[in-house]
Amino acid sequence: MLSRRESYAATMSAFRWDIPEFYNIGVDVCDRWAATDPDRVALIEVTEDGYGPARQTTFAQLRAASDRFANVLVGLGLRGNGRDPGDRVAILLPQRRETAIAHIAAFKAGCISLPLFTLFGPEALLHRLRDSGARVLVTDHASLPLIQSIRADLPDLQVIFTVDGPAPGALDFDAACAAAEDRFAPVQTLANAPALLIYTSGTTGNPKGALHAHRVLLGHLPGVEMSHDFLPRPGDRIWTPADWAWIGGLLDVLMPALHHGVPVVACRFRKFSARAAADLIRRFDVRNAFLPPTALKMMKADPDSLTWGLKMRSVASGGEPLGTQLLDWGRQALGVTINEFYGQTECNMVVSSCGTLAPPENGVMGWPVPGHRVDVIDEDGRRLPDGDEGAIAILSPDPVMFLGYWNQPAATAAKFIIGPEGRWLVTGDRGLRRPDGRLVFKGRDDDIISTGGYRVGPAEIEDCLIAHPAIAMAGVVGQPDPLRGEIVAAFVTLRPGHEDSPALRAEIADHVRTRLAAYEYPRAIHVIRDMPVTTTGKIIRAELRNRLKKETPA
Repeated sequence: MLSRRESYAATMSAFRWDIPEFYNIGVDVCDRWAATDPDRVALIEVTEDGYGPARQTTFAQLRAASDRFANVLVGLGLRGNGRDPGDRVAILLPQRRETAIAHIAAFKAGCISLPLFTLFGPEALLHRLRDSGARVLVTDHASLPLIQSIRADLPDLQVIFTVDGPAPGALDFDAACAAAEDRFAPVQTLANAPALLIYTSGTTGNPKGALHAHRVLLGHLPGVEMSHDFLPRPGDRIWTPADWAWIGGLLDVLMPALHHGVPVVACRFRKFSARAAADLIRRFDVRNAFLPPTALKMMKADPDSLTWGLKMRSVASGGEPLGTQLLDWGRQALGVTINEFYGQTECNMVVSSCGTLAPPENGVMGWPVPGHRVDVIDEDGRRLPDGDEGAIAILSPDPVMFLGYWNQPAATAAKFIIGPEGRWLVTGDRGLRRPDGRLVFKGRDDDIISTGGYRVGPAEIEDCLIAHPAIAMAGVVGQPDPLRGEIVAAFVTLRPGHEDSPALRAEIADHVRTRLAAYEYPRAIHVIRDMPVTTTGKIIRAELRNRLKKETPA
């Protein structure tokens, strides 16, 4: 846990890791609180429209339920010895009580949990379930037909549980748990033992399974605490619209909050809306939230957002640079300075801003989180001077860093560079380090636009574009050009009441040209109906580039 000091430098200097030899996520986030404060509220489950009745779960109830399901797993013959990779337990559920129970039970049993997103199609599910060799799946009636359509191609999948009653080809989760003992002796797991297999949300090729150890939760804590202005504080209560199937929902919100005894509001809207999110925050007195940039942009676009009167204690965001427009709006509409953090599935929550320590600066994503060595290096693994652009990398070993890609040693090796100071995990992102130690994100390796001799990152242009009153969302890529190599191309979605026209496009281009630089304004503007985004809310710039290729004559 971070020790709050008067400055970032003092906070960094005071921090020391305390990673025990043996550590189990399930015991930490559940049994510890159940033993000391059993009636403490762990979860507040809300219907997916955000307005229905809520179901509360205490830590005592969470321990009994997870112990029962751990006994069920062991009774089925699933094994985990606390050292080597255990059997895989797949969890295909939305934000709900049983999702947390299944993860915690798998951890206690020494198994590896495999989170799956409920909006995955059959091919995405097939790849993850087959690649992981999952033996058990916990799901619901809504997702069961998809699983049944691919089950013949999943020879390792032995048992399916449904959490909302029995169904053909599936066992009743509640009935199985009710028949099991409500006490379980957790497997004594090494902190470095595998616990979680979470697949990357890559936009090309089959996703790779990033295997994480139990220590990954401890590795997340400093970044979560820093991005939420030193979580926990009295009265804290947290929520995110991000699905718990992703590292942003599971390890940036659910598990760290349970570790700290902070109640988690569980609600993932059937369809996100700004008004419903604001109502949920107000109704359940949500004090803390992880809101992805896409959600923030949608909330900002609501014409009444500045009248909501929300007064939150902390809001964290990550995945895309925020920019001054969203930061200024956050202070007015949410009552807080939004803290931007940075990481990726393989090594998450390693950079963060912290409004309590210092105000954010435009275009600067934050400092390395205490405990993590994050820097900018060249292709030979050498640290670059301040201000020089290079690869953002994290020095290993690091508690939050993955063990490797599941059954892909070559891909794992390719993720690292050996330099004079050691072994660096290379993120695939580019940036630079400022003299004060803060890091500036420039873009993905393949997102950098080279135009007329200038290297342009898309984030700053996108931030400028969404400040235009007609634009709801914007994605920027490089479009091939015979004269300049590439030109800046902007894909935009329009707010209601605005129509595409040559005059509007000229106005948008001039909006950027007069606010940034002549070489940064979009020389091509494409108005589209829907912006392609990943399930974690990141703009899929690769898809925008593919659209350009299809539109360009051969």
